[in-house]
Amino acid sequence: MMQESIINDILQNVSSLSLDEQDFIVQTFSKRIHEVRRNEIAERAKEAEYNYNTGNVTSGSVSDLMKKL
Repeated sequence: MMQESIINDILQNVSSLSLDEQDFIVQTFSKRIHEVRRNEIAERAKEAEYNYNTGNVTSGSVSDLMKKL
C-alpha cells in the first residue's frame, strides 16, 4: 500500500508539470527502460554464447530432445 501511495504522489506531482515537462519525463523513462532491456538481452546473449562455446547447448528436433529425456 505504501508503494501505491508513493506512485500516486509522483503521478500527481507530474500532472502539475507542463505538457513539455511531462513529455520529457516520458521520453527519459522510455529511454531508460529500453537501455535496461537492451542490457538484459546482451547479458542473455553472452550467457548463450558461453553455453554454446562450452558445449552446454543441445540441438535437434523436439522428438530428438524428448528422446534424450
